[in-house]
Amino acid sequence: MVDIQNNGYWPRAIVLMDMNAFFASIEQHDDPSLYGKPVAVTNGLTGTCIITCSYEARRYGVHTGMRVKQARRICPGLVQRPARPERYAQVSTRIMAVLHDITPDVEVFSVDEAFLDVTHCQRLWGPPEHIARLIKNRVFTVSGVSCSIGVSGDKTTAKYAAKLQKPDGLVLIPPWEAKARLRDVPVTSLCGINQGIGAFLAERGVFTCGDMARLPIGVLGRRFGNPGRRIWYMCRGEDPDRVQSNINAPKSVGHGKVVPPDTRDRDLLCMYLIHMAEKVAARLRQHAMQAQKYFVGLRCLDNWVGNKFRTESPTNDSRPLIKLCHSVLQHHWQGEGVYQVQIVALDPRPVRGQMDFFAADNTGAYRLNKAMDLINERFGEFTIAPARLLGRSDMPNVIAPAWKPYGHRQTIPNTKRKQNQPLIKKIYEIDI
Repeated sequence: MVDIQNNGYWPRAIVLMDMNAFFASIEQHDDPSLYGKPVAVTNGLTGTCIITCSYEARRYGVHTGMRVKQARRICPGLVQRPARPERYAQVSTRIMAVLHDITPDVEVFSVDEAFLDVTHCQRLWGPPEHIARLIKNRVFTVSGVSCSIGVSGDKTTAKYAAKLQKPDGLVLIPPWEAKARLRDVPVTSLCGINQGIGAFLAERGVFTCGDMARLPIGVLGRRFGNPGRRIWYMCRGEDPDRVQSNINAPKSVGHGKVVPPDTRDRDLLCMYLIHMAEKVAARLRQHAMQAQKYFVGLRCLDNWVGNKFRTESPTNDSRPLIKLCHSVLQHHWQGEGVYQVQIVALDPRPVRGQMDFFAADNTGAYRLNKAMDLINERFGEFTIAPARLLGRSDMPNVIAPAWKPYGHRQTIPNTKRKQNQPLIKKIYEIDI
């Protein structure tokens, strides 16, 4: 029998590829004058909240979620750049494609992260360290930006390893060393263990991964079920979770926007909510889905204002959602300052081939939505839009962290036009 370990091969090898300050790095790559400068990416030139920032900015204490005004105080030379989600999606698609050339077992964890199970391709590409360097080289070739790599025998340890030497790092934790390497690591440093679970563990004397040995697995199982049992194994460097190459059907479909801080203008909030209603409805239609339960909310300083609603029948038409938006503003919002709006379809399901016999006749709405979707797909998102969205020009799209280059997660609109095809410049008004 071949001694896998002594020949450099591992019995199980999982790689976590994590791009370094992905959005900011792309901005620096596309504009070399930004190299070495503190760069902050915001939602448009007028964006007030930082989506991400370069490592040069992070050295000053700038971080994701910080307001631009505060960031400029601690980093006077901060360079602000508007987000370009279509560009980020384009680069991410190239990266994920080249990863699939190495192994079919790829789990796209987010727009800039992916797990790869390379256990069964070690004979083809070599030991895990060779594969990790191959990944780094190929990712840089297709994107022009660097990534950090973590390699271990399980997903959790690989993800932990990837963040140890950022940026542009490569850290290997062989599976037979994982338990010892994690022994003194705080449990909350592992992906998936939040402060709530951390508090539960702290009450039982578990602060580090090594402390978990004193806690019976049944305690976590009774409190959290199978996820709790997984956490117990995670702390031992034995996360049993496999790399998932298939994307499950979405449990929710939603869109949200950060609004100017402390917004109290009802008309402005209404426009933002209508914008989100249109995006959620269009996305449901794009994937032949509909929903009957929706959450419409406004995030205030200390809490969310809003409610969960149920439409008369499953729908992917924006008009019932807009009615819910008006209901929230009229009956739930008391004039508090708002910082974000959110609409979520809570129970998306495939559209049935035959309409409900007792459902309202939505033939006219169906035809209108179909025409709008076809035109917007061809010429760009909101080429045709409700008249009430004409003032939304300063609300560009932001790519979601959970974006995927395929399937229902691909929410960035296709802005490509056929060759020699003119771009429609006029916003046609449809007041519905």
